[in-house]
Amino acid sequence: MTTPGRGLHGHVLDTLGPAITGGAYPPGSVLRTDELAGRFDVSRSVMREAVRVLESMHLVESRRRVGVTVRPKAEWNVYDPQVIRWRLAGADRPHQLRSLTVLRSAIEPVAAGLAARHATADQCAELTACALGMVAHSRGHELEGYLFHDIAFHRVILTASGNEMFARLGDVVAEVLTGRTEHEVMFEDPDPAAVTLHVQLAEAIRERDAPRAEQLTRDITVGALQELDILAP
Repeated sequence: MTTPGRGLHGHVLDTLGPAITGGAYPPGSVLRTDELAGRFDVSRSVMREAVRVLESMHLVESRRRVGVTVRPKAEWNVYDPQVIRWRLAGADRPHQLRSLTVLRSAIEPVAAGLAARHATADQCAELTACALGMVAHSRGHELEGYLFHDIAFHRVILTASGNEMFARLGDVVAEVLTGRTEHEVMFEDPDPAAVTLHVQLAEAIRERDAPRAEQLTRDITVGALQELDILAP
């Protein structure tokens, strides 16, 4: 399905991107824009626009008289939210989920400790509201509502850390949380212990208890890794 508002080049991307990240076109494969335009029944200008987007993600590179060449995975922009989404939709999902969750376990505890030192009153209030929203949607298979508040909760922590590099990882965390839900790599209802940890984390940040905030966040990410051991080994 084409993402609304992205037009014809979006349709091309929604097909070609997952094919590249899923291994249908191995590194070194050469794609001809004229052939692709014919296959997708789009103009060459639309195809060139789609290729420019793929180039910005470092998935391909264009060379005169050669064509569009698929780049090695080591060169991909693996932090691009769209690349993450495509990889989570493919056979590489278990590895991708684990890689992203390990990244979270390295970054988010530090961010939570900084948030306990720097969060504003409004950010503390928002964290509490998000945690209560998670509690409210933690029963009755309300995973979409739970996901909304879960994403918002972690975005606030990354932003409240005061570190702009951490804040920019909000989209990455949002994609991994969304991927877990959309691809059913979590239980029908969230783990009650994890929900409680989020409530306690909001309290620790509000109370300026940085060591406790860091530890609680580590407990949350350890729990997420343990879920993967069960649901996406």
